[in-house]
This record gives sequence, structure tokens and C-alpha cells, in this order.
Amino acid sequence: MADVWTRKAGDSAPSAEDRGQMPGPLVGRERESQDLCALLENHRLVTVAGEVGVGKSRLAAEAVADVAAHRAGQRVLGVGEGRPAAGAVGGVGAQGAGPRIVVVRWPEGVRDAGSGAGPGSPASLTAAVMEAAAGIRGRRGAAGVGALADRLRAADVLLFLDDIDPVHAECVGLVQTLLEFVPSLRVLVTARRPLGLGGEAVLRLAPLGAEPADGHGTAPAVELFLDRFLDRCLERADASFDADDSDLSAVADICRYVGGLPLALELAAEQAARSSVGEVAERLKEHQCWLSAPDMEAPRHRSLRDAVAAAYVLCDRDERIVWARASILAGDFDESTAAFVCAGGGLAQARVPACLTRLAAVGVLTPVRDPGGIREPRYRMAPAAHDFGGERLREAKEFEVAAERRAIHFHRVAALAENLWSLGSQPQAVRLVLDEAEGLRAMLEYAPRQPDLAAAALESVLNLWFWWAVYDAADDGRRHLLRLLPMCRSDTLLIARGLCLSAWLTAYGDPHGASELLQHAWPAAVLAGDDATIGRIAHVQGMLALHEGDLERATEQFQEAASTIPPHVSGGLPPAVSLAALAVTQAEHTPRAARLSARRALSQPGIRGDAWACLVARYAQAFVDHSDGRTGRARLRAHRALAALDSRLPAPHGCAALRDLITDIDRGSRSGLPGATVPQGLTGVAIPAQAGSGILG
Repeated sequence: MADVWTRKAGDSAPSAEDRGQMPGPLVGRERESQDLCALLENHRLVTVAGEVGVGKSRLAAEAVADVAAHRAGQRVLGVGEGRPAAGAVGGVGAQGAGPRIVVVRWPEGVRDAGSGAGPGSPASLTAAVMEAAAGIRGRRGAAGVGALADRLRAADVLLFLDDIDPVHAECVGLVQTLLEFVPSLRVLVTARRPLGLGGEAVLRLAPLGAEPADGHGTAPAVELFLDRFLDRCLERADASFDADDSDLSAVADICRYVGGLPLALELAAEQAARSSVGEVAERLKEHQCWLSAPDMEAPRHRSLRDAVAAAYVLCDRDERIVWARASILAGDFDESTAAFVCAGGGLAQARVPACLTRLAAVGVLTPVRDPGGIREPRYRMAPAAHDFGGERLREAKEFEVAAERRAIHFHRVAALAENLWSLGSQPQAVRLVLDEAEGLRAMLEYAPRQPDLAAAALESVLNLWFWWAVYDAADDGRRHLLRLLPMCRSDTLLIARGLCLSAWLTAYGDPHGASELLQHAWPAAVLAGDDATIGRIAHVQGMLALHEGDLERATEQFQEAASTIPPHVSGGLPPAVSLAALAVTQAEHTPRAARLSARRALSQPGIRGDAWACLVARYAQAFVDHSDGRTGRARLRAHRALAALDSRLPAPHGCAALRDLITDIDRGSRSGLPGATVPQGLTGVAIPAQAGSGILG
């Protein structure tokens, strides 16, 4: 039976048994509260929509109480400090000075014992509203819509229908009919998705921000967590909070991990009061559906898993399948990505987009760009829904299959990014990697656990060479390489390219480790007959010689690299970069040869379409000019090189060297040799003990 009761004006406040545990004050919802009150003043139908646990009922109950207090001079719901009771459903009689408030909450999974109708039938919903409007506590049989309209027509009524997702379709019909036949009626609804009726005003409630809105002060999510956590600490004599830097950092981590979801924050605060914020943060880093608090006022909110499950059971079969399979995707993802990963096993790929739209409507997915434009829709799964979907995916024993389809997709993404980079569309390549960074990272982190995916993952890392080397991600790239190389066979070109790239990313962080990697890479590249990899090995050897101060050997190695790497070859640095490095090496002792090398670098085929190689070559020109005393020309070249960069993208490696060169020119000092050609990363690289001895090709 629907949990409904009414309270008329002048009656005593609900008892503690009726109210349940008193919730804390609203935190971080000042703007939303004002917006909701304004909507209630100006619209007959208002819906507060949002995902599970976002605080729809809490905000709506507060707004109803404020409206009643404003018009009647008294609180309708709740006691003490003006806080409405979370489980309360009340009404103010027509004889009161203000509007009559009729509130109905529809609990999950209830059955109608009075009328015999099912939980989702129009009769049960209509009877529940009639019961609340009449002020009775027992079901008195089925009620007709006409009788209900007559009951509500007698006074100025605000009908508050709370948590009506189980009877959403029935609620649409009932509300439409009541608004048509009762002109004075106003309706407030809380649900995961709007009713979709004409004239409906919708307030979409998002999770609290985990970062301060203006970059200063306390984030709303942190404020809510601390409010609830400190309350629990006061209740528990053995709980404490020192508020040192580590604890505050752990609180910030908790808020980020749960995505600012108020229900998860309150449950996490309860758990932290029993253990510590550090322990809770560590557990939430991996998973969050374990969060629970048996003392929460609403039974459906005592477990985060149960709260999300209540939304899951309302989805149809296809939506549940898409929910579970899409949970394999980390971060944002396109509609086409989800369609490829989720299709199969009786679910046609063409049905996936509609499922995504419906899941977004109920808050499982969040659109991260507006659908309907030139670009396809893009979504992000809510953290709690993501963890719950992962549990369902493992229960269905489909996790490995979904991981394989994810690996296939992101292998294609990495190949596309490399093609864009090598064909002169470098801004598009960088934007693609930025968009898919979380998905790529999740795929590469998981690949070593599933050996069948190692070769494809290694090739993906190699295709993203420009991201690791050019955009200061050397540590991540090296880590992925050294985890995947031992899992692949030694007689493949992938091994030679992987060892060479590892050495390049390691050269200035650990020269000895880079030399060992090159010793493994050289014979594999020679046996494969890959001139590009042989030339790139020579380039890294030149970097190591330059680092040791051996200019003669560095010059020889850069010359060999420039003459060995074929033009237009993809998969790594082009010969123009080796020529630029050669010019820098020659600048001090043979300036004419240095100027010639720099001009050759800028005259390489396709150099104008390779923005990064062009940047490095222009740096070499400016460096040679400054070394030769032509400071004005050097300054002009350096400024032009920096001005040609796209400010909307991350700064590529080489920008810092250009700025340092400009500083040297302005100070009138002579520049020394640059410290590095790639970002300096961690030292002490461990060479794979089984490099090239794995089981797969």
C-alpha cells in the first residue's frame, strides 16, 4: 500500500515514528531551492528530475514547506529548524489560511491491498491520491478520477507526487486529467524523468559540484560531506576528525569519486565516522556500491546499491543490457562507441542509440554535449550507475567479451589518431586523444590482465607515440610499454618499435636503462629490415651522446638517423626532427653546417603539414642564429614559431625550449645545448626481464 497520510492545519507535528530520522539541512542547493520556489509560483505543473540519490525529494519537500510557510505562516512538513521529515506526507485542510498541501510518496515495489490493483495501475495511483486528499490512513477501495477531481476542486491545492517512477506512465495520465478538470490545482512531481506534458516546467537536479564554483572556498559536495560527517562524529564518541591536510585531501577524493551525488556523500559520511575518511577514500577509488547506512530515514536510501537497483528494475531488457555493457567504457563516450561495444547477443546495434537516450532521460547517463547537432551525442555514465552496471556485467559473465570489444574499438581510435597525425591533421589527432583519453587509459590498464589483448594494446601504444613524446606523457607511455612488451613474441616488428620508443621516452630520465633497451631493439629492427626503426634507434643514441657531452658521436648518430628514416613514414619521429637535432649539435663548432642542416629540416617533404616537426626545426633555426650572433633574427623566428601554435590545445614539447631561448636572447646571454628533446621522466627504469619472450604475436 502506498505510504500516505495527511495532516490538517492545527494538528500536532508528526511523531518520531512517522517521521523517521530527521535529515540534515539542505547544503549547496540555495540556487536550486530559489529556482524551484519561483517555478511553483509561476507554473501549474513542476517536475524535479534527476538521477537516483541526487536529492529530488529532499529539495521538493523543502520547497513545499517554504511555500506553505510563506502563505500560511507555518511549516507543513517537518519540525525543528524548519526541516521537513523525509518520510512525511501531509496536508493542510481547506480551513487553513494557506493552500491545501496533499502529498503522496509512492514507495518502490508496493502492492495495493485495498483495491486489488497492481502497483502500476491507474486505480492504485488514483486511490492513493484520494486517500491523501481525504485525510484517511486505510485504503477504502478504488477511486475514480472524477471523484478525485471533485475532492481537489474544493480548495487551492498543491499536489506533491513524490518518487513516482514506478507509476510514471499512470502518473502522466492522471496529472493531465486533473490539471484539465481542476483549474486551481498545482502539481509538483519528483521523478527521474519529466512527465512530458505541455506546460510542464522542469528543474533538472545535478549532483553537487566537487570543485569550488569560483576556484575559492569550499566545494558544495565537500560542504555536505563535512556537515553530515561532523554530525555523525558528535553522535559517536569514538569518532574523530583532525582536519589535517591528508584528511581534507581524502574528503576531496571521496567527493570526486562519487561524483558529488548527495546520497553517496551521506552514506560515505556514515562509513567514515565508523572508520576514517582515508579508508573510505581508498575503497571508493575502486568501487562505491558497497556504501550503506542502516540508520538512514528512507529504506530505499540505506544502501547505494539498492537505490540504483530500484532504477535498474524499472528499465526494460535492452536498456539493462546497454547499461551493463556500456559500464566497460570509462569517461565520456560517443554513441557509435557504445553501439559497437554493446551490440551482440540478441541486441541489434541499431537499437542501442534509443536505449542510450532513455538511460540519459532517467539519469543513468549524462549527455556531455547537446544531441541533435552535427556531431553525434556523447555521454558519461554516473559513477554509482557505472559500478552497478559493472557488477551486472560480471554476473552475466560478459566482462571479458565487452573488454575485447572495447580493445578492438580503441585500437581503431589509436590507429585513426596516428593517421591523422602523420597526414597533417595534428590538431584533430590531439583532440581525438583528449576526447578518448579515459577510455584509452582504461583499455591499456586492463590489457595485461587478458593476454589475448596484449599485441593489440601494444600496437595502440605505438600508434600514440606522439602523445607520449610530444605532450609530456612520457611516464605513462613508458609504463604501458614495459608492461606489455614481455607479453609479446620477440620476432615481431612491434617489439623492435616498442623497445625503441621506450628508449626514446627513457633517454634523459635513465640513460643506462635506455642503452639497455636499445641493445634489445637493434637486432630486432635489423632482422625485421625496418629502416625507420633503425634510424630512430640512431636518433636516440644521438640523444644519449648529446647528454654525455660527446658532440662528435651525437653528430654522427643524428646524421645517420636523418639519412636512414624514410620521408613520409608514420609511427614515430620524422627525419626533420633528426636534422633539427643535428643543427643544434653543430651550432657551436660548425655554424655553416648547422644553418644548412636547419634549412634541410624545414625543406623536408611534408614539413608544412607536420606542425610539431616544423616547431622543432624553427627552434633549431633560431638556436643557430642566436649562437651565430644574429639575435634579432633569432628572436623573430622564436616568436613566430610560438605564434603559430594552436592555443586551444596543450603546448607541445619544444615550447619551453623556445621560451628559454627568448629569455636568453633578451638577457644577452649565449644559449647552451638544450637539456632534452623529449620530456624528462622518472629514473630507474626496469628493463623487462622477459622482453620478447611472450606467447603472442
